[in-house]
Order: sequence, then structure tokens, then C-alpha cells
Amino acid sequence: MLSSSFFHSILLATTFCFPSALATAESDFDWRTLHASKTLHWTPCYSAPLQCTLLQVPMDYNAPRNGVTASIAIVRYPSTSPKSQYRGPLLFNPGGPGGSGVDAIVGAGADFATAFGEQFDVVGVSYSTPTISFFKTEAERRFLIPSATNVLYASFNASSVSLADTYANMQLMGQLAIENDPNGYLQHMSTDNIARDMLSITEAFGFEKLQYWGVSDDKVGRLIIDGVEDMNAYYTANFTNDMLDTDKSMQTFYSGCAEAGAQACAFHAPSASQVAANLAALTASVKAEPIAVLTPQSHGILDYVFLRNAVLDALFDPYNSFAALAEGLAALASGNATLLYAQNEVPTFECDCTAPAPAFHENNFEAYMAIECGDGLPVNDTIAQLQQFYEDGLKVSTSFADLLLTTRVLCAGYKIHRQGRFTGPVGAKNTSFPLLLVGNTLDPVTPHANADSVGHTSLVATSDCTFSYYKAYFVNGTLPPPGTVCSVEAELFPSPGSTSSNATAKRTTENLEEIKIREAATRIGSVVRKILRRAL
Repeated sequence: MLSSSFFHSILLATTFCFPSALATAESDFDWRTLHASKTLHWTPCYSAPLQCTLLQVPMDYNAPRNGVTASIAIVRYPSTSPKSQYRGPLLFNPGGPGGSGVDAIVGAGADFATAFGEQFDVVGVSYSTPTISFFKTEAERRFLIPSATNVLYASFNASSVSLADTYANMQLMGQLAIENDPNGYLQHMSTDNIARDMLSITEAFGFEKLQYWGVSDDKVGRLIIDGVEDMNAYYTANFTNDMLDTDKSMQTFYSGCAEAGAQACAFHAPSASQVAANLAALTASVKAEPIAVLTPQSHGILDYVFLRNAVLDALFDPYNSFAALAEGLAALASGNATLLYAQNEVPTFECDCTAPAPAFHENNFEAYMAIECGDGLPVNDTIAQLQQFYEDGLKVSTSFADLLLTTRVLCAGYKIHRQGRFTGPVGAKNTSFPLLLVGNTLDPVTPHANADSVGHTSLVATSDCTFSYYKAYFVNGTLPPPGTVCSVEAELFPSPGSTSSNATAKRTTENLEEIKIREAATRIGSVVRKILRRAL
């Protein structure tokens, strides 16, 4: 659905580190060989034709003359069009907070050029400095955050003490953030500075107005916003309305599995209500008796929290995850926990426990907490108030309120808030150019009510229709008619060897350009999903 939205991701003003299932771009290029400056000096990097540079920006835009700066690491897939047709930089942010735009462009730069046009330099950022960390060493981080690549939401109802334990851990995280931020950098990790960073990048390219797939301020040339956030709620750390479609999204698993049949859905039951009942029984069983799992890569416990997170993960990317989730659940129901655990496992952590945290480390949890909580009004809830907050949230979503509302607990522990930062109100009365706003009809965390597919953002499934509108918008400034709905070329539970009826019907009429765009869009979606998994 092309409609109102806020992209649930933010470019970090001081650090853009986010690990992925891909080999991170950090391992392929040493950014420390570059020197930051106020102008762009491009160096070949990774593989041709990619180019990299470091842009120096003020750490504090309200005091740019104090000499304290940040270095933004930028990669571009350069335009190949004639100079007369060049349209400047197109900034892409894959999500988060904390998703690596560098990894996205390294993985799919040519596909972005195909999808949006070769008139643009396609630009991503990541691996910037100074790097922000709440911890002195990587070992210390892993003690509180066992996995940087697959962070699990805590649950309000995992046990009678789970809320209190999570509250205490987040209070500790907040104190560590203050202790390990002697230069006061964390206060500048905020949405208003992020918008200024994006404008600084645009101006360094020699352009006045931003072209961006994400979120920005008023100096807009072309802007796609994908995935809906209630921004007034965001600035008060009240994420209850984000769950308006969560239960409906979960229902698509139940109904889709029942309709697909046993061959396509391994967790099949004759009706949606029976699929739901079977999952509830399985969840209760795991809650009562967690299961120890040992694999060649790691070892751990498949418990209530692990299982609940595995199901929630699948809601973010249903077209690629529902069938695998069903297989894992079916195996678990038969006594084999290894399959589901392996789908979400994290390799056993090993390190030199005396070594400091590396220059470019996996700090997505810290980035998320610093931005999400630092942006808004301070949260000073007691445990009793947080319990009431959860009980109120159950009126909106019974399926995942226990997981999705734990961000409120994070923010209750975070105490760094810059004076004078932007806290709303949001909503410009007018922009210099119309925005293209996109939202899925059923999104588990950014519901359409805030803004034709299930999942989080338009990248969860290929849609020729959606990407054709994207390209027309960036190249020509053409908007789709208000309320346009695009179908997707995917099925939630495809039969083995089958193809989507939508895709099959299109093959007889599509031209070479349509095929190229669809294939490029598919690869972009795959790369971004691997980067994010589920960006908190």
C-alpha cells in the first residue's frame, strides 16, 4: 500500500555499525586508511565501481565551531549517466536504528541503479566515528548482550520476575552508557542531528535538496518513507499503537497455514483456530520445560522467550520465513528442537577477554537504545507503572505485547537526553516537493493505520508495481494516485516447486525492463533482509 508512513530507521549521527548475515563490509575494506574532510574525496573500495569517502561533520550542530567533529563513512555506486542527466545522490537507509547502508550498497549497488535509474549516485553510510559503546570490552558487552546479531526481546510474562529483572538490567545499561561516554557523544545521537547529517551529505555532493529512501526534514527533493511509525507516540516512548496490526499479522500465519495444506505448511491443521491452539499448546509446553540444544555452531536453551522471538521474527519477513517457521514448529512438536533453534542460533562467542572493543564493533543494541530512548521525553516509570503499561497494551495486542512493549523498559533505564533536541510536534504543513509514503496493509510493528502485503516495509516481498512507482517518483517526480494498492508476486506458503499466480500471469506480458527491475528488487530485498534480520 502506498500511503502515509514513517520509516522505522534512523541514520546514526556518530556511528552506523550493524552486523548482518552477510560478511560485513568492514571485513573487506579498511576505512581507517581514509582521512575525513569537509569535501568528498572518492577512493576505489570493495569491488569496482564502488567508491568510498569520509565526510567531516560537526558533532554538535548547535556549536559547530567548538572543533569537535564526527566522521561519516560513505560508499557510493556511482552514476553512469551523462553529466547532463546526472541527478545527484540518492541516500538509502535499510532500517534499524543501526542498519548498515554501506553493506546494502556493497551487496546490491548495481540493483539499486537498475531499480531507480543510473542518473543517481546510490549512497549508503556506516562504520563512522567516533564509535559509540556502552562497554570497555567486547566480553563485557556480551555479558549483558549475548548476541549482537540476533538480539532477543525480553518478555513481560516469561516469569513472575522477568519484568523486574529486565528493568534492573536496563538500569545497569543506562548507568554504563553514562560511565563510558566521558566526552558526551551519546547526546548527539538523535534524529534531528541525523537529518542534519543527511543534508550535509547532500550539500557535499553539490545539491541543495535531499533524495532519500527513509526519513528526513524539510529540504526535500525526492523522499520515499517506507514503514509507519506514530511519531507523537515515538517521542513519548509509548509504542502501544505500533501493535494495532500485530494480531492481524499473526492471524495470517494461522489462516495461511490452514489453507496451504500439509505439503506447503508443515505445522498444518484443518482450521486457523486449530493452528493457533497447537502453537499455544507448544508454547506452554516449552515455557514449562525449556529444551537444551547443542549444534555444531553453538549451544543454548530453546525456552519461552526464544520461541516467542522466533515467531515474531517471522512476522517481519513472512514470505521468506513462514514456511521455515512451520517446519521448525512441527519438528519442535515432535520433540526435535534443533531445527528451530538453528534457524535463529548465534555462534558461540569467543574472544580475548582483555582486548578492548574493536574500532568497528557490533553495537546495534546500543545504537537502538541511544537513539530510540534519547530522542524522546525521559521515562521514569516504576516497575508497577511498567506492569500497568503492559496490561494496557494487552488491550491492543494479545499476541506480542509482552515482547514489543519492552522498549519502554529500555527507555526507563536510559538517562541521556540533550537539551534543546527536537521532540515534536511532527508533521510539516507543506514540503517543497510531494513525498511518496508507503506502508504494508498488515505490518506487525508499523501498522497501516499510521500510514498489499504482510510484513515489515515494502521490501518483504517483490512487487513490480511498487518498484515501478519508486522509479517513476525518483526519476520524474511522478506520484501514484492517492490510495494506490500494489499486489506482491509472492505466496506465504508456496507449494514445493510452485510459482506465484501473480508472477505467472505477468510473464506473458512483461518486457525486458520489467524483468530487470523485478530481479533487482528481489536482490535488494534479500540483501536488506540479511542485514537487518529484525532491527530490534
